[in-house]
Amino acid sequence: EKEFVRLEEELMSSSNGNLSAEELNELFRKTHQCRTAEMPKILGDAYANAGTVWWGLDAISEYIAKPPPSEAKRMPSSLILRGEHDFVNEASVEGWKGAFNTPFLRYKTLEGCSHHGLFENGQAYGEILDSYFAEYD
Repeated sequence: EKEFVRLEEELMSSSNGNLSAEELNELFRKTHQCRTAEMPKILGDAYANAGTVWWGLDAISEYIAKPPPSEAKRMPSSLILRGEHDFVNEASVEGWKGAFNTPFLRYKTLEGCSHHGLFENGQAYGEILDSYFAEYD
């Protein structure tokens, strides 16, 4: 939540505070959520039909990823993938790395992309996944 507020304040400041709430939401979307001119219909539909339990900042504001118990089975190889301009920042990813009890954890950043990089650069997104899966094929 702190990162979201920081990012919104940064956007508002860069626009000299001259944005309506609707304009700020759209600028946030185009900067940190999905950097396409228009929200892809399928993504807009997904957000429109999202449930209520895991919705909004309050849903996970106090959540801290923790490693599984020491007796837990080792997790399979895992990939953490985020966009360069993602609202999920580096510090957040660092916190999540400790929750994976596998020595085979890959971390990649999609350059020039935000949270939904698949819609922004499908080629690079696919290449990262292909490379990851090829390691275990």
